[in-house]
Amino acid sequence: MHFTMNLNNDIVLAAIERRFPGAILAHSTPYGMLTLETTRENILEMMRFVKEDPELQAGFLTTLCAIQYPNNPGREMGMIYHLHSLVHNFRFRIKVFFPIADPTIASMTALWPAANWMERQEYDFFGVQFIGHPDLRRILNVDDLDVFPMRKEYRMEDGTRTDKDDRFFGRDGHEGREFD
Repeated sequence: MHFTMNLNNDIVLAAIERRFPGAILAHSTPYGMLTLETTRENILEMMRFVKEDPELQAGFLTTLCAIQYPNNPGREMGMIYHLHSLVHNFRFRIKVFFPIADPTIASMTALWPAANWMERQEYDFFGVQFIGHPDLRRILNVDDLDVFPMRKEYRMEDGTRTDKDDRFFGRDGHEGREFD
């Protein structure tokens, strides 16, 4: 007889806290989805744990994405990893924040080969440097582009337009003033 326990937010949180005491900086459940925050120093081993742990079995990296909060000093950049346990049909996410001056984080390609292209995209658009990535180079933009276009350092629209308001796109309206 094979017994499969149904995962829930509390079980996943407790399992990770047991394995990594003090490594979870914050947790919440927006829209019912467990969301954890940890550090760059813990992320690779935490991801390995949730993938390989026989209780959790979060073997599917649904997606990963970079984020930027320019007005959050020392935590301007971040990565979000969405994980899925197919065995338990349970999803959760893990976030990591770091300074824009040091946009580095461990690559997940050794755990999930599919992370290769996803990490290349986040490098291409946000400039996140994935340590240990086997081939970190641009994937969608031209090779000689010398900026990271998704960073909130540039205006979204032409400054002469009056039908667009940067505040609606997560910007306070001061980015890109050097181009006025």
